[in-house]
Amino acid sequence: MTEKAAPAVDVKSAKFRRVDHALIAMIILPILALIVLKVLFTPAAGEGVQIAGALVFLEIPAPLMPIYISESQVNSWGVMISILGLCLYLTHGLTAKAELKRQLVAEWMVEKCESLVRNNMGGYFKEWAPFIAAIMGLSAFSSLICLLGLFSPTGDVNITFGWAILVFFMIMYYKFRGGAWNYTKGLFKPIPVFAPMNVIGEFATPVSMAFRHYGNILSGAVISALIGSALTGLSKSLLGFLPGFLGDIPLLRVGLPAVLSIYFDVFSGVMQAFIFAMLTMLNVAGAVPWDDWNARRKKQNKPEIQNTAA
Repeated sequence: MTEKAAPAVDVKSAKFRRVDHALIAMIILPILALIVLKVLFTPAAGEGVQIAGALVFLEIPAPLMPIYISESQVNSWGVMISILGLCLYLTHGLTAKAELKRQLVAEWMVEKCESLVRNNMGGYFKEWAPFIAAIMGLSAFSSLICLLGLFSPTGDVNITFGWAILVFFMIMYYKFRGGAWNYTKGLFKPIPVFAPMNVIGEFATPVSMAFRHYGNILSGAVISALIGSALTGLSKSLLGFLPGFLGDIPLLRVGLPAVLSIYFDVFSGVMQAFIFAMLTMLNVAGAVPWDDWNARRKKQNKPEIQNTAA
């Protein structure tokens, strides 16, 4: 018996369009809600350069210390909901043979991410593609929301440190695949005197990953704010003689900040997302002690694992 082909998706049906509209709303509404919160909770700006961290929306009393619900946490959840809506929208109406352009985009993204993971981590880690894609997507979109005037969660070290700690636990999980004793012995190589530095090196990985990402995003925001403030002052000094309200408009801020934003916000944000994902892949794949692990598997009468890029 031959299997029946799956029915084609009726993209013109009212039900399909309703689901599409709901998913588009799922993408847009969280960002709009974040903008509304930003407007409601942002205090009046004073004179001079205004550089502030994440707003605090709520403070919950706790025994040891208050629990703060900040703009970083809320914006992170808003970005995650929007990304989820985008993923559901791109995969809505999937068929064996792509009938929608969005499915072609989704398939291209999946293929590129799987190829990236396979080439940098090896075939054994091919199932890591969704996690790496999630890291890049969350990091990139968290940085790019600053284009809408929102606070970038990646500009808060607590957010990037949380991601780095998660990666650190994964690194340690794979390092212990060769056995706890073999891992402990490795800390005393090449000579025992290097043990303290090796221990520090283990914890330096998440710290460096967190501060590299946070520092690049925050420095871009600070530089943009300083340049904008300088151009405002320069505009008042040079063009303050113009009559009426024209003298109060910072005309010199038109154009240049937007050009700088292409680098500091767009290019730097996307690049840091890619770098964080690359460091995750390289650190995790490089943490596996293949010889020790295969030796343990051999004692357990299990086949050896070959991690190939193909």
